[in-house]
Amino acid sequence: MVALDHPTPAPAATDRAEARMTGRMRLVLVVLLLAQFMLAVDFSILNVALPVIGQGLGFTLGGLQWIATAFALAAAGFTLLFGRVADLVGRRRLFLGGMALLGVSSLAGGLATGPEVLMAARVAQGLATAAVTPAGLSLLTSSFPEGPLRAKALGLNGALMSAGFTTGAILGGVLTDLLSWRWAFLVNVPVALAVLLVAPAVLKESRPAVRPRLDVPGAITVTGGLLALVYGLTVTGEHGWTDPTALTALAVGAALLAAFVLVERRAASPLVPIHVLKRRTVVWGNLAGLVAFVTETSLVFLMTLYVQDVLGFSPLAAGLSFGVLGAGTVLGGVAASRFIGRFGARAALVSGGLLQAVATLALYGLGDDRGSLALLLAATFAGGVGNMLAIVGFMVTATSGIPGSEQGMATGLATMTQQIGITMGTPVMSAVVVTAPVLLDGIGLAVLVNAAIVAAGAVLSALFLRRT
Repeated sequence: MVALDHPTPAPAATDRAEARMTGRMRLVLVVLLLAQFMLAVDFSILNVALPVIGQGLGFTLGGLQWIATAFALAAAGFTLLFGRVADLVGRRRLFLGGMALLGVSSLAGGLATGPEVLMAARVAQGLATAAVTPAGLSLLTSSFPEGPLRAKALGLNGALMSAGFTTGAILGGVLTDLLSWRWAFLVNVPVALAVLLVAPAVLKESRPAVRPRLDVPGAITVTGGLLALVYGLTVTGEHGWTDPTALTALAVGAALLAAFVLVERRAASPLVPIHVLKRRTVVWGNLAGLVAFVTETSLVFLMTLYVQDVLGFSPLAAGLSFGVLGAGTVLGGVAASRFIGRFGARAALVSGGLLQAVATLALYGLGDDRGSLALLLAATFAGGVGNMLAIVGFMVTATSGIPGSEQGMATGLATMTQQIGITMGTPVMSAVVVTAPVLLDGIGLAVLVNAAIVAAGAVLSALFLRRT
C-alpha cells in the first residue's frame, strides 16, 4: 500500500486560490493605476483649453496645435527607447524618475508666462509619459502572473486609461471655465507627489538578472523614425496628403524604421530582438491594438466636431456628453478579464472589434438636429465597451509568453503602439473630413472609414492569431 502525503486540491479551488489578489498586490495596482489614469487625463485635458491658452500667452492660431503636437512627438517618439531603458536601469527607478519629471513640468506649465516655457513644459510632460507608461505597465505585468490576475489588472488599467481620456476632456472644460487653464497643468502636481511618496514603499525594483547593453544605433533609428512619422501625420492632418513637408517627413520616417529593422538584425543586444518581432502574438496583437487606439481616439475627435460644430453645443457640454463613452469603456474594462478567462484574448480582440465596428457604423445615421443625440450616446456607449474588450485583449496578447527579462521591451512595444495610435488617429481622420465640402458629409465619410478599419482589424485578428 502506498501512503498518500496530502490530497491534491480540486482544479477549481486551485484556480480560485491563484486568482485571488493579496493585499500588497492591491496596493501595487492602486499606485500604478493612479499614475496611468493621470497620464491618460493629461492627453486630453488641454484640448478644450487651447483657445484660452492662446489668448493668455500670445500663441498664434497656427502655433496652438503644437501644444498638443509637442507632447505627442515626445510621448510617441521615445516610448520604445524608454521601455528598453527600464530594463537596463530598473523599472521602478525609471517610473519614479518619470513621475518626478511629470510633476516638475506640470508645475512649470501652470506657472508659464510665455509660449516658450509652456512648450518646453509640454515636451517634458511627453518625455515623462514616454518613461512612466512602459515602466508602469512592465511593473504591472511583472507583479501579476500570467493568467486571470494579469488579465484582471490589465482590464482595470485599460478601463481607467480610457476613462482618463474622457475625464480629461470634462475636467479641462470645468477647470478652464471655473478657475483657469493653468489648473489643467497644476492638477497633476499633487497627484504626482502622492505617487512619489507612496510608490517607493509599495513597488519592488524589477530588472533582468543580466543587464543588457543599450542598442544605440537602434535607439537612434527607431526614435528618429517615430518622430518623423508622427510629425508627418500631424502636418497631413493640417494641410492634407499632398503637402510636400508631410510627404517628406513620412518618407524619412519610413526609411528610418526600415533601417531600424536592418540594424536590429545585426545588433549584439538589439533594442527589439528579431525573434520577438517574429512572434505572431506580438505582431498581430500590436496591430490590433494600433487599430483600436487609432479608431476610438479619432472617433472622439469626429464626435467633438459633430457635437460642437453641427449641433452647436458648448465645449463643456461636448465634454460631458462623452461621459457615456467613458462609462462604456469602464464597463468593458471591468468585464474584459472574465471574458478573456472564459473565451481567450483572441475572442476579446475579435468580438470587441466587431461590436465597435457595428456601433461606429450606426453613427453614419447622425443628422443635423439634436434628435440624433440619443443615437450618439447609445452608439458611443456600445462602441466603448467593444473598444475596451479589444484593448485589453491586445495588452494580454502582446505581453504574454514574454520572459521577464524582456517585459520592459514588450510593454514598450505595446505602449508605443498605444501612443502612435492616439497620435495618428486624429490627423488621419481630419484629412478624410476635409475631402467633403459639407462638414456633416465629411464626418459621415470619416465614420465609414473608421468602421471599415475596425472591422478589418477584427477580421485579421481572427485569421492570424491562433486560439490560446
